[in-house]
Amino acid sequence: MANSGGAVSGAGFLDTRKNGYLYLAVLLFAGAIYLGCAISPPSLMDDSDAAIARVARTMLATGDWVTPRLDGVIYLEKPPLYFWPIAVSFKIFGVHDWAARIPFALSVMALAWLTAAMGVWAFGKRAGFYAGLCVATCIGLFLFTRILIPDVMLTFTVALAVWAFLRALDEEERHPRLWSGVLAASLGTGLLIKSLVGVLFPLAAGVIYLFLTHQLFTARTWKRLHPFSGALIALLIAAPWHILAALRNPPIFYFGLHSGPGQYHGFLWFFFINEQLLRFLNLRYPRDYDTVPRLYFWLFHFLWLFPWSVYFPAIAKLSFKPLDRAGKMRLLALCWAGFLLVFFTFSTTQEYYSMPCYPALALLLGSAMAAGGKWIRWGTYVLCGVAAAAAVVTLTLFFLVRHMPAPGDISTALSHHPAAYKLSLGHMEDLTIDSFAYLRVPLLIAAAAFLIGAFGAFRSAGLRAFLAAAFMMVLFFHAARLAMVVFDPYLSSRPLAEALLRAPEGKLIVARHYYGFSSLLFYTDRTALILNGRIFNLEYGSYAPGAPTVFIDDAQFKELWLQPERYYVVALDAAVPALENQVGRDQFTVLASSGGKSILTNHPLAVSASSSRAEQRQRPETIPDQFEAEMAFWLTSRFVACVASGLPVEEIENSNSNSWWFFRTARGRIPALITYTGISLTLRVRA
Repeated sequence: MANSGGAVSGAGFLDTRKNGYLYLAVLLFAGAIYLGCAISPPSLMDDSDAAIARVARTMLATGDWVTPRLDGVIYLEKPPLYFWPIAVSFKIFGVHDWAARIPFALSVMALAWLTAAMGVWAFGKRAGFYAGLCVATCIGLFLFTRILIPDVMLTFTVALAVWAFLRALDEEERHPRLWSGVLAASLGTGLLIKSLVGVLFPLAAGVIYLFLTHQLFTARTWKRLHPFSGALIALLIAAPWHILAALRNPPIFYFGLHSGPGQYHGFLWFFFINEQLLRFLNLRYPRDYDTVPRLYFWLFHFLWLFPWSVYFPAIAKLSFKPLDRAGKMRLLALCWAGFLLVFFTFSTTQEYYSMPCYPALALLLGSAMAAGGKWIRWGTYVLCGVAAAAAVVTLTLFFLVRHMPAPGDISTALSHHPAAYKLSLGHMEDLTIDSFAYLRVPLLIAAAAFLIGAFGAFRSAGLRAFLAAAFMMVLFFHAARLAMVVFDPYLSSRPLAEALLRAPEGKLIVARHYYGFSSLLFYTDRTALILNGRIFNLEYGSYAPGAPTVFIDDAQFKELWLQPERYYVVALDAAVPALENQVGRDQFTVLASSGGKSILTNHPLAVSASSSRAEQRQRPETIPDQFEAEMAFWLTSRFVACVASGLPVEEIENSNSNSWWFFRTARGRIPALITYTGISLTLRVRA
């Protein structure tokens, strides 16, 4: 039975005999992107990416699933569902970076399916499919799930709560009590993912909707929503962890609104007052975050929802009158997205904070795309033009750099603009023409993707044009993954971690801030002393009773460095001269350097390739550190290798590492790092 909006009534929207192919198509698009891009490399990045994985790894190792810890310091900023899914994935698959990404990939797939199901229920099959496609292939969701932040999980719980709210109120719904329970469970789960906003967003959207539809003060509304039993369900889900965390991290009660260096007020104060209230007011201490300019926060949604944002003007032609199921869903989606965007307009914000409104916008876009009309045709023309222009730009860049040398790693060819890093794409300003020489394969794949999108939009309309755009994004995202592999030494410290694992035992010191080298700590599974790093995320927990003494100052560093015991220090190359000035240049031996970062040790290594930093500066660099060779790859039982260096390859032997292979040549076994792109293999050989 269909209503006037063309939606499927009752439970028919879940009939796999009728809609299974639709959901399967959405899941295939999402899986091709997110499961396909979950493989490693790229490695976990420094900053919060590897830090979150490190907390989850510590939980699994210690068995303490209540109090998160980073380098032994309690880390009270985040609720447990930041970490539990990753820890469970580690338990199932082992501790790997790709295992850390599995929960987020599955969450995106679940979100795409949920959005499609909501669209089918409210608008019909075609609109539901388009809505699911929007979520599965938009830029913002891909960009903001490349870092281990749980906002995609929050987005799922918010979307499910909103849908359950509307289902509970629907006059044709035969199980309103069940859906009110789903609403309550979603709110409780949201509390464990991102605290109060997990409850605020769906409830605020619902209250605004009830007010606009004149249902806020009717007894029927609250009878169907069951608020008291719902609150009990939410508390049963969320309260146990909060109670345990408060009991294990006293004091339990403190209600002041001020904190500063050396002050510790327990879990509840930090988690609710500091992290919720004071952060909203931009008064949180320590202030280890930045905020995005409001205009960018709003306008960037044209980028985050691309390529489907070209159809935003068509939304204005939709009906938002709550006369049928379709109109009710559109109005609720408008309340949902509108409240969230206005809320963050008056708060400190990051671009990904608005992710929970993506399904709402996708539902509106899917409804508009299914309706068709002039604005959809014009949007397809715009998409064709944008894709064609992008193809021209990427091909031009490729031809400009096709013969340009690319020695070392990409960090040597980048500029630096720290002021732009508050934006998620701020590192784009670091790119130079020379840096694109390292990105030739991703450029070609991206150009092919844009050509597919431009051709599909030019020759087709409706479903075929939308599918062409979706295929364009699948291919483009895989080009982006390959580009991130090239950026690995710059964004991750994994090459340094591999060098440290091969080095003699010694204690590790991190110069400055833990987050700057968090991937090194994850891949080596080590704790570290932190030099002048009692700042930002670890500062509050460092003053808790019984906190480990992992923070050292310059005087302590000098004392430790001159001991007979071996120490390693990891630092940015720009910070190394300051360390040398404290202790003496001759006291440092370089273990490894990569991506503008170095590991140094206080005693010479029993390896002929090692040398003191002073000796390295005096030595003429007549031999390159590494060279690159490309091998064509054929998907057959054998492949033919053609090494550009001219070395005769006799045998390829896999080592125990996932990345390092050994090529037997006339000159012996040469270690080589291979990156499989699907089209070619890039062979980096250490000379």
